[in-house]
Amino acid sequence: MKAYEFAGEVTADGQLKLPESALAQLVGHHAVRVIVLVQDLPEVEEEAEWSAMVAEQFLAGYSEADAIYDTL
Repeated sequence: MKAYEFAGEVTADGQLKLPESALAQLVGHHAVRVIVLVQDLPEVEEEAEWSAMVAEQFLAGYSEADAIYDTL
């Protein structure tokens, strides 16, 4: 098995876009195995995503019946 390494990108519609030079190397190969490595998010962005998820999950359990406690 051969391995080729090149940069690509995922488009807004979810398609994996490969450079033409990479596609030229793959011509004639019928089956490939794909491994996707994604660059880590900076800690600030990751922390913001965690905070948003926690708030979303917390508020998902909130009921209108719980509003009575907001006035105490």
